[in-house]
Amino acid sequence: MGQHSDRARETLLNSAEELFARDGIDAVSNRRITEHAGTANHSAIAYHFGGRDELLRALLGRHLEEMNRRRTALVASLNDDSDVRDLLACLLLPWIEHLASLPVPSWRARFVFQVRTVPSVAEALAGLTTANPVVEDLVRRLQAALSDLPPRVVRGRFEILGPMTLGVCAEHEARVHEGTPPAWTGVGYFLIDASAGMLAAPVTHPDDYLTVPSTPFLL
Repeated sequence: MGQHSDRARETLLNSAEELFARDGIDAVSNRRITEHAGTANHSAIAYHFGGRDELLRALLGRHLEEMNRRRTALVASLNDDSDVRDLLACLLLPWIEHLASLPVPSWRARFVFQVRTVPSVAEALAGLTTANPVVEDLVRRLQAALSDLPPRVVRGRFEILGPMTLGVCAEHEARVHEGTPPAWTGVGYFLIDASAGMLAAPVTHPDDYLTVPSTPFLL
């Protein structure tokens, strides 16, 4: 009974992730998810998760513990000479390694990208991601490493980091789906290098131009 329930739950998660990634979160009904999962029980999401928000939380929380263990191990290997690039590697490489481990086609990067594009969904799930102590610690370390820059500029650049990372990963995932050979290692190090350059770049204009509200770091 328990194993059957676990399989049914996993099938619903897989179906929801694919449909959300393909069509957008607001365009996919619970009924479509259950039908795509091959079940005639249209109340299956309520039964297994409690509701749609809980389904989304379960999707975002998938594999998070595994990625955080990897992040913790990478942080433990840092030394006193570690710089912004090293800290970014701790933050981003576990996400890239996870994407590389998924079967083709995968939908993970495109699903998380969709989450960021729907403000109401991102806000509803903010507690899950901002309460991630491993990521919070890395962000604090990065902010300390960038202490020579104005704090508001650093915050604004972090606003760019999440969408940039997810956009590049979602695009590569789509290309792999279409037949391009996977190159996740190259994508990962490209993002680390690009992010390090963006975060540490000199400030050339002091005006208060950062008007984007804070959003959770969904990785």
